[in-house]
Amino acid sequence: MNEICGLEDVGFDPLVRTLLGVAQRLESRVESALAASGLSLTKLGILHHLIQAGEPLPLSGLADRISCVKSNITQLMDRLEADGLVVRTSHASDRRSIRASITAEGRLRYTAAAKVLEEQERALLKCLPEANRRKLGRLLDQLCHE
Repeated sequence: MNEICGLEDVGFDPLVRTLLGVAQRLESRVESALAASGLSLTKLGILHHLIQAGEPLPLSGLADRISCVKSNITQLMDRLEADGLVVRTSHASDRRSIRASITAEGRLRYTAAAKVLEEQERALLKCLPEANRRKLGRLLDQLCHE
């Protein structure tokens, strides 16, 4: 599994190599499944935040929510807008503030892609019984908080 990452000869601990390899394989599998919807995990995340907010969001706020630099959010918005999934509007009282709104097409594509993501999650986790999932989750949380 570790050779997928190209890290087999690097001095990382075998567990770190395994974790990196698993993360890479999972992300690749999910991204491939989402590709049919024309969305990536990042684009899906943007649409998710717009739906959850229930109102147009400033681009800077979106960038913060998805941990993205502001120059990248502009490029992502360009692509989402070109696909008809979002529109940009100026704030009524501050025309310098650009906000993003999800379109009806964006909602449809989000719903379809979210189903694909849910199916992928189920398929990826089916080999782990629920108790093992919880235990693995706790162990990974410990790695992130140490």
